[in-house]
Amino acid sequence: MSTVRAGAAHRIGEAWDARRRRPLLGDDGRLLVVAADHPARGALGVRQDAMAMASRSDFLDRLATAVSRPGVDGVLGTADVLDDLLLLGALEGKVVIGSMNRGGLQGAVFELDDRFTGYTADEIAARGLEGGKMLTRIALGDPGTAGTLEASARAITDLAARGLMAMVEPFWSVLEDGRVRNLLDPDSTIRSIHVASGLGASSAHTWLKLPVVDDLPRVMDATTLPTLLLGGDPQGHPDDSYAAWARALEIPAVRGLVVGRALLYPPGGDVAAAVDIAADLVHGARR
Repeated sequence: MSTVRAGAAHRIGEAWDARRRRPLLGDDGRLLVVAADHPARGALGVRQDAMAMASRSDFLDRLATAVSRPGVDGVLGTADVLDDLLLLGALEGKVVIGSMNRGGLQGAVFELDDRFTGYTADEIAARGLEGGKMLTRIALGDPGTAGTLEASARAITDLAARGLMAMVEPFWSVLEDGRVRNLLDPDSTIRSIHVASGLGASSAHTWLKLPVVDDLPRVMDATTLPTLLLGGDPQGHPDDSYAAWARALEIPAVRGLVVGRALLYPPGGDVAAAVDIAADLVHGARR
């Protein structure tokens, strides 16, 4: 990989131009997307291992395994990761979502100032990606929220003008003792949905990426936008997560899952088995 980047970097652009694409949605109208953009915010930890995602070779091996499994529709990541997967041939016929704002580094004093340091709408269109994702944390006590909202609105507008998905990941957040905490109760999630849904000059191509929270049917009644649920920070036994995902996927407005660490770093390390369970939950008998 490093040899190509050093001596034949033009191959990356050529590979994007030649990549075989697919429609955003398949016949069942559902999506299972593997999330791979955590490292770009300096968030490398999984469970008790603070450096679990530090090895890029191991990370790519896990990603390539996950994306290759039947029922996995695509991947979400930053340019460095997606370019590597492209060179590995892992993105053929897959939905590819570019991560747009990774500037709010985990633990930084400016964490809530979620600058757009990744993909732009122009580059997403030029590379033939299917959409862009933006983290949109809303903290009433932090002035960085204003800039984040404005930048997210601009990105949604720019993506919509190109007919591309804008995947918005909103959280109602607070700053406590210098650290950001996302409020995961139903009412806070509902507030974040309403603010996120109103961003941009068009909502025609806006999707939401939301956490699995309590009282999810009431939460989902807050929007008509298609929604994917995130896997979150894996805690406890994986069976508990699978059961929560299964219940959530019964809600008609929920169109699938965007999961990263819970599938890429399962207890025991069997990535394929964890991904296959998620694929069965999302696509069922249609897989």
